[in-house]
Amino acid sequence: MSVPAKMRAVVKSRPGPGLEMAMVDVPTIGPRDVLIKVRAASICGTDLHIYRWDPWAQSRINPPLIIGHEFCGDVVAVGEEVHDVHVGDYVSVESHIVCGRCAYCRTGKGHLCPNTQIIGVDRDGAWAEYVAVPAENAWPNPPDVPPHIATLEENFGNAVHTAFAVDLRAKKVLVTGCGPVGVMAIAVARAIGARAIYATDITDYRLNLARKMGADVTIHARRENVVHRILELTEGEGVDAWLEMSGAPAAIEQGFQALKPGGEVAMLGLPPGPVTLDVNNWIIFKGVTVHGIIGRRLWETWFQMRGLLRSGAVDLETVVTHTFPLEEFEKALETMASGESGKVVLIP
Repeated sequence: MSVPAKMRAVVKSRPGPGLEMAMVDVPTIGPRDVLIKVRAASICGTDLHIYRWDPWAQSRINPPLIIGHEFCGDVVAVGEEVHDVHVGDYVSVESHIVCGRCAYCRTGKGHLCPNTQIIGVDRDGAWAEYVAVPAENAWPNPPDVPPHIATLEENFGNAVHTAFAVDLRAKKVLVTGCGPVGVMAIAVARAIGARAIYATDITDYRLNLARKMGADVTIHARRENVVHRILELTEGEGVDAWLEMSGAPAAIEQGFQALKPGGEVAMLGLPPGPVTLDVNNWIIFKGVTVHGIIGRRLWETWFQMRGLLRSGAVDLETVVTHTFPLEEFEKALETMASGESGKVVLIP
């Protein structure tokens, strides 16, 4: 396949709010890399942080940078040392590029690698026509997987990692935060046999999406007393397990109060800053186990995703609510930020 010298890309060209469309060079590849022609890319909360240029983005991003880390596409070129990925392969991509040499990588904990580089954060990303990645980060897809689903796999991995960190089988489960990852976690909890799933959020749109993805009961956190409602639903016991997907300090407080003694929580959502916890009464005296979740287990989570998707146990079609051409990235970001959407997908 002929590859042009230039391509369209969405770039953080300088410090400050906003992004812009630009013509840039198509990336070159090293001997162990592949070049991917992007079919679809989706929006993550990280992309919103970069767009808004909030304190996290200011501390982490070094413009100029092509953003975007959730994507799928077709391999159009491979480096001379690449033998297990081929031109024409249709792939999704793991965005965390790890060193493979540190103690974490060598003991099956690559998701904790201190040398991790993230596509679209630490190096050029996928809101573009082409992107270069290490061959080992390319994950093969069956040819019949629609691009708007294949682009979700990396983000779906966050939901799978969170849900599999805790034993949800036959358990009463609370999910706080019904954004795209939250509702995907609900679908996973349902697929692996949760007894009951209670979901909280502050928008009717996302609570409706949570019900479609398998929540038994949804609670509007601004209209109802979440803790009282959960205790009522569980006959005063509280929930066995809690998946924290929102990062909202109020939701974190509610979750610890609604979690029964001996319960477990897996926390993925990122708070806007430090959060005050009643460690004595919420964790120590309750004998609670807290799991911090980052990224995806490499590559265990990807195989779990494959099983859930190919078996039909989880269907992600409902999660994708909006699709835009790449040129309309501003409108796509506004839609994602509104809270009136599920997953938003960009098509180059």
